[in-house]
Amino acid sequence: MKETTEKKISCFTKWNQVYPKRLLHHPSMPDQLYVMGSLPQENVPAVAIVGARMCSYYGQVQAFEYARVLSEAGVQIISGMARGIDGYAHRGALAGGSPTFAVLGCGIDVCYPKSNYDLYKKIPAQGGVLSEFPMGYPPLAHNFPLRNRIISGLADIVLVIEAKEKSGSLITVDLALEQGKSVYALPGRVCDELSRGCNQLISQGAAVAYSPETILSELCIDTDKKAELSQKKKIRLESKKNMVYSCLDLEPQNLNKILEQVSLSYEETTRILLELELDGLIIESMKNYYARVK
Repeated sequence: MKETTEKKISCFTKWNQVYPKRLLHHPSMPDQLYVMGSLPQENVPAVAIVGARMCSYYGQVQAFEYARVLSEAGVQIISGMARGIDGYAHRGALAGGSPTFAVLGCGIDVCYPKSNYDLYKKIPAQGGVLSEFPMGYPPLAHNFPLRNRIISGLADIVLVIEAKEKSGSLITVDLALEQGKSVYALPGRVCDELSRGCNQLISQGAAVAYSPETILSELCIDTDKKAELSQKKKIRLESKKNMVYSCLDLEPQNLNKILEQVSLSYEETTRILLELELDGLIIESMKNYYARVK
């Protein structure tokens, strides 16, 4: 789906001073990047969060939460705006307030997947959408493994949230290791197919992502100071927000069930749900199903 956008699209070549220096260290990087929004800042830590498209609720919550906490600490979040883990990582980063960057496997004027159109519109205001492919270029299957080298190249650390034993996310890991980047994996239950890739990475020497703080520690970010700032930023909910929030639990609730419990219109309820999601307090685990973030 080709999109028109009011955001300015720029093209930077390797010979332009603003081309990301993190990419210049690796000869396989593209000669040009198309950018809508901004490029990652050079002297600010960046973490790539990747994982399965068909992820579990556990994966959705963890991707959002890790991205949110890292973003609140000033870390830039890099991902691919794909369904599943990528999308929830971008949403968490937007809630955390620091820039997030999506690397596309198609032309920058093409929103793919269509289901993440809201991210396609929001991300340039708080970061950027990037692509090596020319305008109008379709999202062909072989584009996506190719773009993964840019995702890992822009990051200092790559975090895998969920992955099967044979997963596209593991291509990103291989590229990250070739580029000399640190790799973290979120552990999961041994019986869960979506955790096999992560557990395998850990058995092969990847660092265990026990918590966002383990990653902040490697980035030399003072976790005590971050916690203090986070405490000061606690949100005092307005009465209507609190009414909607109180209807939710850690188990996803359908929108219709929420509407039955609040004396608000459909429009006002959905607006409040969006605000709570952007505040990082809830997550839309699937279409019209909402749950609190633990």
